[in-house]
Amino acid sequence: MTIAITGGTGFVGQAVMDEAEGQDLSIRSLTRRDQADRTGVFWVKGDLSSADALASLVRDADAVIHIAGVVNAPDAAIFAEGNVTGTGNVVAAMRAQGVRRLVHVSSLAAREPGLSLYGKSKHEAERVVEASGLDWTIVRPPAVYGPRDTEILEVFKAAKWGVVPMPPQGRASMIHVSDLARLLLILAATTADGQPRVMEPDDGRQGGWSHTEMAKAIGVAMGRRVWAPNVPRSVLMGAGRLDRFLRGSAAKLTPDRASYMAHPDWTSSVDKAVPAELWTPQIETRRGLAETARWYRQNGWI
Repeated sequence: MTIAITGGTGFVGQAVMDEAEGQDLSIRSLTRRDQADRTGVFWVKGDLSSADALASLVRDADAVIHIAGVVNAPDAAIFAEGNVTGTGNVVAAMRAQGVRRLVHVSSLAAREPGLSLYGKSKHEAERVVEASGLDWTIVRPPAVYGPRDTEILEVFKAAKWGVVPMPPQGRASMIHVSDLARLLLILAATTADGQPRVMEPDDGRQGGWSHTEMAKAIGVAMGRRVWAPNVPRSVLMGAGRLDRFLRGSAAKLTPDRASYMAHPDWTSSVDKAVPAELWTPQIETRRGLAETARWYRQNGWI
């Protein structure tokens, strides 16, 4: 089976290729830059704006897993270009090459398009997929963690010092990147017939994790008891503006992201759970967090 992947050089994409190793799969992965050789992977040079690169990527593929996208940007235009136009370009390439199966990686943020520019762009990208006429499934992951992640890394770093500021009181679901990668490969090999079209996977913890529970679990993974104060929305928004002012395009906490983070419910919907006969999570989150902390230490990230 040949699977084409966008975003293969990123956090989730690398986990998908890790998971694919040892399986009878041929992977084609889009990349902007030269990459080291990897068993079973053929690199296609280009990006989501290149029609020729996308045609080469998807040609004769059995399925496409579309992971690539923009998670942080200074304005709506860049979000739209990366998430909406980019998705449209993937769909157009698939239709031109006669490839039917599309697994589109979205975000829980797509449920609340009015909260953030990011969420709005992911919502609009989903509309593109739904109108594509392809055999599609949309996957909305919750908070994804695991080795190589640079986002939740900031929380691990804070836990090292015993203080982990968290958003206002609320709850969120979590999933280990390896469990997500396994699901994406299963879906790539499965038609949407008889299956939910939109899926919201998680770690199996009903009702997700409160922000305080999440911070304390990461503290345990780091071998620390942590203080996890809930930061008011106004303070969180101010911190986002300050980070944008100080670090510009390199800012991690932007006003757009702060608005997203302040929402009280980012738990996966039971109504959109992945059917148990298709997939169930295998990595218990406390164990996964401990393994992630160990990976960060071994690789000098913390």
